[in-house]
Amino acid sequence: MKIGELAKVSGLAASKIRFYEAEGLLPDAQRQSNGYRDYGDDALTRLDIIRRAQNAGFSLDEIRAILPPDLSAWPHDLLLDVLRRKVGEIEQLEQSLAQSKHNISALIAAIEQRGEGEGCGEAAQRVLTSLRNTPVEPPLTNGRARKRA
Repeated sequence: MKIGELAKVSGLAASKIRFYEAEGLLPDAQRQSNGYRDYGDDALTRLDIIRRAQNAGFSLDEIRAILPPDLSAWPHDLLLDVLRRKVGEIEQLEQSLAQSKHNISALIAAIEQRGEGEGCGEAAQRVLTSLRNTPVEPPLTNGRARKRA
């Protein structure tokens, strides 16, 4: 299948398909005598797996690590390990997002609770003082909390 056909059937741009090939996610396509790429039967399946894995939050490096050269021979234990780790990362992200939501909701409540006769400047100062006295947790990066300086 030529790259234009594969692009049309997969819904991906030809440039993205070439990128995936260059990144080692697709096996090198055979070249026709005119130099055009000729992709094998499993190229469409691989592109679908790559797209679904990216939508699930996997990086290209993670996908490359688990995508076997032969799609009929998946590395069972490695695949399960990677999937379980991804679930753990998602759970950590959920906790971080829940904490962020809580913090923002508390900030909204503090801003809304202006005392009678309290002006905007005074309310802002009260909220800022309250924030300075509240410890800040380091943000999560790649599923792990940053170390404090």
